[in-house]
Amino acid sequence: MAPSAADVFWQPGSQSANPNIAQGDIYKPEYFEYISSTISALDKELFALNQDIHDHPELRFEERHAHDVLTAFVEKQGFDVTRNYLLETAWVATYKHGNGGRTLGVNSEMDALPGIGHACGHNLIATAGVAVACAVKAALEKFDISGTVVLLGTPAEEGGGGKVILLEKGAYEGMDACVMCHPAPGPPHSLSLSSCLALQRVIAEYHGHTAHAALSPWEGQNALDAAVLAYTNISALRQQLKPTHRVHGIIEGKDWTPNIIPDYAKMSYYVRAPTRAEVQAAVKRVIPCFEAAALATGTKGDVQLSGSTNDIRQNKALSDEVADVYSKNFGPVDYKHGIQSASTDFGNVTYALPAIHPSFAIPTKGSNHTRAFTDAAATKEAHQAMLNVSKALAATGMRLLSDDDFAQKVKDTFQEDLRLRKLEAEMA
Repeated sequence: MAPSAADVFWQPGSQSANPNIAQGDIYKPEYFEYISSTISALDKELFALNQDIHDHPELRFEERHAHDVLTAFVEKQGFDVTRNYLLETAWVATYKHGNGGRTLGVNSEMDALPGIGHACGHNLIATAGVAVACAVKAALEKFDISGTVVLLGTPAEEGGGGKVILLEKGAYEGMDACVMCHPAPGPPHSLSLSSCLALQRVIAEYHGHTAHAALSPWEGQNALDAAVLAYTNISALRQQLKPTHRVHGIIEGKDWTPNIIPDYAKMSYYVRAPTRAEVQAAVKRVIPCFEAAALATGTKGDVQLSGSTNDIRQNKALSDEVADVYSKNFGPVDYKHGIQSASTDFGNVTYALPAIHPSFAIPTKGSNHTRAFTDAAATKEAHQAMLNVSKALAATGMRLLSDDDFAQKVKDTFQEDLRLRKLEAEMA
């Protein structure tokens, strides 16, 4: 049965309810117990870190305060830290134990949103990455397992594609898998392993000619008219697009005034769909909407693709493991809530290597990118939800590092997904 609206928006106070926890053993329960105690022991310090980042929201590629406090924290925990790694506000913290072994990657997002701060909860994501990495480091030492954990501080998820840039620059090379998590509305105490929408950014610029709007409008070429026509063209196209597809954007201008024909207009648009292949097919239908507007108005149109992010391909072996650990210790797991209708640059990471990106529910009166979510992301209840998923992710990471058969299964399921992607591309 589908959850009610009251379930989806978990209100403060409902955290007192005890979820039904699945019963049964998990892989190496002693690993999980040690991971849990390690994270719990760091609770106060992690909460202070979480609050510090929340209180200092910074936009994409400007996360200097977050960069400094996060690197200082993990350096104190014994990690080898490289600041300003490949990008000014990116960083990497590495810990290696023993000889050889596999490498677990972990991500910490840091950026906020214009005007509304950490309305996507990246303060929680940043802190979760630290918690996971610290717990895995401690477990490698405790149980004397050879392996490496790499915590990557990734800037500019909100509109900057920071992970895409870092991926292209080689920041993820050598990782056997990568994990992170994301807060979202959802049923109380729940974890979601849904995907998200792939996204293509499109920029259309129209260049016309100014003229007096009353005295001699026939001398002008109206760039604003071109933008309005393109907007209308796309609106007409939407009724022939699939219900799961999204096309949306804004119109911008400069030095506009009512009595001058505008000679410049800019449209910033997003095209989204459940898979990269579907986005690419949809873009082929959207581009002519922009081009036709230039033709109709006699303006010069310049349409450019300006960056894309992919859907999340949750690695089946990793997601099954984190679901097993989480459901047996904290609460229910679903595959339909989370950020399924949003987009993230971590999708590109999941196309490149085995990875998971579960969403965890926090008590909130509003969804992501609202002021209500900003407030919710600062609560102790949200912090506790973040600690819970961090424990499950760290336990999953330890299985990757310690269990050869499981590590091979992770590789095999990634290869199977590559095959599925090829089929999706052929069918789109």
